[in-house]
Amino acid sequence: MRRPGETLENLERVVVSRKSEPAERSYTSRLFSGGVPAIAAKVTEEAGELIEAAASESDDRVVSEAADLLYHMLVLLAFRGVPFSRIEDELARRFGISGLDEKANRGSATNETDKQETTDGGNER
Repeated sequence: MRRPGETLENLERVVVSRKSEPAERSYTSRLFSGGVPAIAAKVTEEAGELIEAAASESDDRVVSEAADLLYHMLVLLAFRGVPFSRIEDELARRFGISGLDEKANRGSATNETDKQETTDGGNER
């Protein structure tokens, strides 16, 4: 029996290894060679497919698309050198905090940007 997170850890290990040791017939290596634009395009595509599946397809399809999105997110994080443990740490930090409170307190930089856009006549969000 697998322990929680074991498959994700193994997948991350393989993804990271493809960055330092590219394999000729590796989809992950090919994504790395395209950089952020190629990886981000796949993240965007898979996020859209997950949303479409959630709206009108079977649970099996939702699971499949969620797995695709998670894999591509791991590739993007590995490309940037950000270990998944940092995402886990951030989620742990947020755990037990109201989502509305957390969002309101994310940082003055974000709030200052929002204020600047409003005073400069920028588009509303």
